[in-house]
Amino acid sequence: MPEKDKLIWLFFRFTGRVSRAAYFLAGLLLAIVQAFLLYRFTLVAEDSAAGQTLAAAFWIVMVVAIWANVALSVKRLHDIGKPGHIAIALFIPIISILAFIALCLIPGERGPNRYGPHPNAPAGG
Repeated sequence: MPEKDKLIWLFFRFTGRVSRAAYFLAGLLLAIVQAFLLYRFTLVAEDSAAGQTLAAAFWIVMVVAIWANVALSVKRLHDIGKPGHIAIALFIPIISILAFIALCLIPGERGPNRYGPHPNAPAGG
């Protein structure tokens, strides 16, 4: 599988499993991108064209990041043998922080499970 396809799978697909390290690092990357755009937004005047552009870029990145975080969490839940629909808890503010920490700490199931043969690969791949 080409690298581009692996990244698309990691951030946008809901099948397969992902390890604790991959989940943490991917989540960290998403947070850094969001923080960078927010930081850049604070440096420009709100009324300026640059401010408007950065605000639009920030909201686009936020929507993509929400999707990516849910996709990552579903795959992480799959790795520990749980159904992905539990990822809905990520939309509850305090629980989302606790869920992220838990998903970073709970080890995945060894060997194949019903969601895939091993972590960090799409189901069936």
